Amino acid sequence: MSSPIDLDLDAFKSTVTEGTVLVDFWATWCGPCRQFAPVFESAAEAHEDVTFAKVDIDENPELAGSLGITSVPTLMAFRDGILVHQSAGAVPKAALQQLIDAVGDLDMDQVRAEIAERQQG
Repeated sequence: MSSPIDLDLDAFKSTVTEGTVLVDFWATWCGPCRQFAPVFESAAEAHEDVTFAKVDIDENPELAGSLGITSVPTLMAFRDGILVHQSAGAVPKAALQQLIDAVGDLDMDQVRAEIAERQQG
């Protein structure tokens, strides 16, 4: 069983570089964030192969600002250091499970090729 880890700017940079990482950007004053927290924590316990992390935007405004976080909760999914999903708003349990499955099923060689193609064009 694992629970989400708290990230700051330095830990964020080193954490998202390997494997599948889901990051929940939240704030203590945010009602939807408090609703989403148990869903996120439950998913963390169920998926040992995925890193779940949380960023309190009030404690890490520089990190939130550098990533363009304008509303909370915001969920980001990284795979091998590449941002592959970003959405704002609380995510229901079933939708979170679908996202975890979809990120895990990505063909990362294809994702890298698409990124390279966009950068050239």
